[in-house]
Amino acid sequence: MSHIMSGFRKEKEKAAIDLLYWRDVKQTGIVFGSVLLMLFSLTQFSVVSVIAYLALAALSATISFRIYKSVLQAVQKTDEGHPFKNYLDIEISLSQEQIQKYTDCLQVYSNSIVRELRRLFLVQDLVDSLKFAVLMWLLTYVGALFNGLTLLIMAVVSMFSLPAVYDKYQAQIDQYLGLVRTNMNTIVAKIQAKIPGAKQKE
Repeated sequence: MSHIMSGFRKEKEKAAIDLLYWRDVKQTGIVFGSVLLMLFSLTQFSVVSVIAYLALAALSATISFRIYKSVLQAVQKTDEGHPFKNYLDIEISLSQEQIQKYTDCLQVYSNSIVRELRRLFLVQDLVDSLKFAVLMWLLTYVGALFNGLTLLIMAVVSMFSLPAVYDKYQAQIDQYLGLVRTNMNTIVAKIQAKIPGAKQKE
């Protein structure tokens, strides 16, 4: 089972990396544009309205194409059949193995998150819990400036732009990140030295 889960994660990670690094410009552009359009739509309309409009747009396109092909077949007296027959014949049901695979993956991530939250809230490591508290405190200010949807839009734009920028300017960025990491480690080490009971990390 662990071998299957490992292969599944590697396959998904490779697909995500290819998408975020714009390896296939057309595919990434479609995904990025669709997600961004949907998020911007949610800033103007409710979730129910956005889903309804998307469904109506899709139905309008498929019904129009279906009528067009039927008229074309009647005029040309051809018997091509249903224009979406190839798609209708595709088997889309999930097998028991696929459902089990997705369930196991969800269980692994859920357990990992619960364990990490328990460790932070029950102060297994004082410094890590303090870092988490500072992060939550900063998020209160972020939440006061931006709503969740705006942050989600910013996160999506960053996901599709920062990896490509990093790939292009990796050497320069790594240099600056190394300096920041060194300074942060120095600050954390000083804090750990002054806090009683703080656990020193290698």
